[in-house]
Amino acid sequence: DGFVEEIINKTSSGTNRMNTVKITNKAKLFAETGSAFDTTDLGKIKTRAGGHDIIPLKPDPMAKTSMKPDPTNFLKKFAGNGGTMVPKPEPVYTKAELAQQAIKSRQPKMLTYPAFVARPNPPNTELRRFYERGDLPIQIDHGGVANRLAWKVEIQKLDFHHYLPIFFDGLREVEPPYAFVAEQGVMDMLEAGAHKVLPVIPQLIIPIKTALNTRDRAVVVKVLKILQALVNCDVAVSGGAGLIGQALVPYYRQILPVLNIFINKNDNLGDAIDYGQRKRMNLGELITQTLEQLEMHGGEDAFINIKYLVPTYQSVVIY
Repeated sequence: DGFVEEIINKTSSGTNRMNTVKITNKAKLFAETGSAFDTTDLGKIKTRAGGHDIIPLKPDPMAKTSMKPDPTNFLKKFAGNGGTMVPKPEPVYTKAELAQQAIKSRQPKMLTYPAFVARPNPPNTELRRFYERGDLPIQIDHGGVANRLAWKVEIQKLDFHHYLPIFFDGLREVEPPYAFVAEQGVMDMLEAGAHKVLPVIPQLIIPIKTALNTRDRAVVVKVLKILQALVNCDVAVSGGAGLIGQALVPYYRQILPVLNIFINKNDNLGDAIDYGQRKRMNLGELITQTLEQLEMHGGEDAFINIKYLVPTYQSVVIY
């Protein structure tokens, strides 16, 4: 799934020497995107984002399956037929051996249970359409360390009712540069115009719900981080607990069901060290943190509504 870039340097003696070998992941590309000079062919896209039409069904437990080959099941000394036609007796396994075989042949739930399988995520977001048309007042500033967005208009002067839902709709993008533009655009608008976000909350629910319904792990992680930034963006502005968290409470029915599915998706490392912890990619832990933020900023009705949709959640607010 990757390609190798070889950086060749010429030494002082004139011979070529491979200095380093850099391995990077190949970017995910859609057939509808075309080349860098084409616009996305939206007319070919007929699938619905987060739809349940193409879902692999869980294998039928009553179906006839073949036993997994046992590497220890071979002809040993004094165990053959001795030149006779007497068939070799069938092996008799104990309950412990059968349980061990079942554990070895078990597949992860992410592959076998339909609830965990990723849904369709076609490249037909509003952000992609507006960005390819040149209707967004931004351009990518390719910096030396990290990229950022260069805004052609002051963010405070933008119409948040028009632009913020467009950037939120692009959160389910997985293809560059649209994925970067959507995430960075949302973060910039939440940081610079926090006082203008509250009236736009009802328009953000459907894009958030659609992105979560794709059940793509990378997309869900991205949306959870945005939700945490969303409920915290107006805390400093209003000087109190903020009102955005309370405004989200009526929409928990649209947001939380997918979180309830993945809340136990933790990484069991034993006594190992998670060196990528700073990247915050652990889905179960991120969901718990997001629910805690929603409860702390959602007012007195937040906990009972979270508990209704995520029964395993425990309150972190001391009354």
